[in-house]
Amino acid sequence: MFDTIVIATDGSDSVRRAVDVAVDVAARFEAEVHAVYVVDSGEVESTPDEVRDDLRDALDAHGEDALDAVTDAATARDPTLDVTAEVREGRPAAEISGYARDVDADVVAMGTRGRHGENRFLIGSVAERVVRTCPVPVLTVRQLTDEDPRRTTI
Repeated sequence: MFDTIVIATDGSDSVRRAVDVAVDVAARFEAEVHAVYVVDSGEVESTPDEVRDDLRDALDAHGEDALDAVTDAATARDPTLDVTAEVREGRPAAEISGYARDVDADVVAMGTRGRHGENRFLIGSVAERVVRTCPVPVLTVRQLTDEDPRRTTI
């Protein structure tokens, strides 16, 4: 049913549950996992020239850390999972959709809130755009609050 799963990550706390759910699905179906992090070119281009390169380097490093977290989660769940990770630069929703198309994904998994927090009422703006424009199904996973009875703590 699922051969290729794309996990879109921004490294935020709110994406952890989406990573866990997607990795669980990948393990159950023995699917390939593709993790993608997008450096928002609009954010980079809107910074002053004198700090633009430093910001891009910091975002690239953050992206590598975010991708490492996905790889670590996948390996911890099932050491046989095949994980491919990529940092892209551009408009996040377009890049995520494009990546899903490039790898012939069966599904894209992502959180509903990103590192910019509660800037949208029900769903994050990037997640909303991906849901509306992605050529494959999108699994959005919301972060549970501490008060949610479904939340488990170890």
